[in-house]
Amino acid sequence: MSATRTIICLLRNDLRVHDSELFHWAQRNAEHIVPLYCFDPRHYVGTYNYNVPKTGPFRLRFLLESVRDLRNTLLNKGSNLVVRRGKPEEVVADLIKQLGSVSSVAFHEEVTSEELNVERKVKEVCAQLKVKVHTCWGSTLYHRDDLPFHHMSRLPDVYTQFRKAVESQSRVRPVFPAPEKLNPLPPGLEEGAIPTAEDLQQPEAAADPRSAFPCSGGESQALARLKHYFWDTDAVASYKETRNGLIGVDYSTKFSSWLAMGCISPRYIYHQIKQYEMERTANQSTYWVIFELLWRDYFKFVGAKYGDRMFQIKGLQDKSVPWKMDKKLFDAWKEGRTGVPFVDANMRELAMTGFMSNRGRQNVASFLTKDLGLDWRMGAEWFEYLLVDHDVCSNYGNWLYSAGIGNDPRENRKFNMIKQGLDYDSNGDYVRQWVPELKSIRGADVHTPWNLSSATLMHAHVSLGETYPTPIVIAPEWSRHFNKKPSGTGPSPRGKKGPSHTPKQHRDRGIDFYFSKSKNL
Repeated sequence: MSATRTIICLLRNDLRVHDSELFHWAQRNAEHIVPLYCFDPRHYVGTYNYNVPKTGPFRLRFLLESVRDLRNTLLNKGSNLVVRRGKPEEVVADLIKQLGSVSSVAFHEEVTSEELNVERKVKEVCAQLKVKVHTCWGSTLYHRDDLPFHHMSRLPDVYTQFRKAVESQSRVRPVFPAPEKLNPLPPGLEEGAIPTAEDLQQPEAAADPRSAFPCSGGESQALARLKHYFWDTDAVASYKETRNGLIGVDYSTKFSSWLAMGCISPRYIYHQIKQYEMERTANQSTYWVIFELLWRDYFKFVGAKYGDRMFQIKGLQDKSVPWKMDKKLFDAWKEGRTGVPFVDANMRELAMTGFMSNRGRQNVASFLTKDLGLDWRMGAEWFEYLLVDHDVCSNYGNWLYSAGIGNDPRENRKFNMIKQGLDYDSNGDYVRQWVPELKSIRGADVHTPWNLSSATLMHAHVSLGETYPTPIVIAPEWSRHFNKKPSGTGPSPRGKKGPSHTPKQHRDRGIDFYFSKSKNL
């Protein structure tokens, strides 16, 4: 083949052309560019602790859409996406030998062990074959090199300290412009077929009309979503008021899935917000999107600081907790059969669509770790399997937080499932949407069916233990929110009268792009 300079751009979680340092650098330094995506078989095996499949049908569908979209974009720019099935280090070695003219292999760096292991092996292959390696950092809002901490070991263990330091001492870099044209593939190089779910021995994801995330993968879809949410509807200007919603597409940005696969750049979102603030309005809502992008950054840097401790049962605090590993309880949780309607509705939405609101994620995580006392890794691995927007650092960082063994020093944080349901689904519409066997129970009573009279249940065609489960656990604090308590159905009411069930504006300490945290539990 040609002896001209060729650069292989190994793509992973950076499936975009805009704000891509990789393509920007390669376009300046090579006559031929090979954009390469590998379907790594290690992404489709079981998880480490509980052997849950790593990539479920919803994320795989979104990934396949994103890969197809990137190929179309690259074709329009005079290039193409080379697709292979295999381990990246082996595919790269084969391509270097086949092409004979590769001067460099370039990729964006990641932070967690499996991804770092791939990087190490690619570097070893390149060293053996006398090919240079060029790496970039491009997954976060603030560049790693611009953090006001001299070493990652000095990253604060409290988000607020991190945020204040970064906001006052760092700046967001400008985006790299999307190239009008990209240098072509080397002549004769086959593009390779994009596999189907069946090729990867995965089930096809079924669409559900109830989904709050009925969106497709890919850079073009991500950019269209931003245009819709910012410029077409001005929804971003009321984001802080709506982001705790449960039903519908526009209650939050929904950027998380595209961010997780790198279909959209956090820097691009930031600069679009700044433009929006100049041209339309600047308020708490526009700032809050940036605030939550910063949370995403924070967990990425926490992953860089702590490494595999993010995945260990004792967490970042090296704290021993007597976690249970009860498969029966776990199956009830993951299948939405706990008998606690707000939990079940959220878990069924996840199982049917691959998506769940941040409000839901906080609650089901608290329920698993605090009410059931199950090993937090069971929940983290289930989320990894099902979530379209799974991001390894955000997922495990948030589960550690919920389990009380992560970054935040406050302990005994526990969500009250009934209060949360009443606050955020005050009329019960969300529960009835996902738990149809309770559809005839009116209003807020749907959150506590075990507290209703036999006559009321009969009228609603509900038979506890038959058509809908009795609760697998009843927490003492729930009783504050019962209107009345039939005898023999749980703990006695205690404490003060429950608060109003009008949803409030909470100062969430978390990210819309994954699952957030709340002071008001």
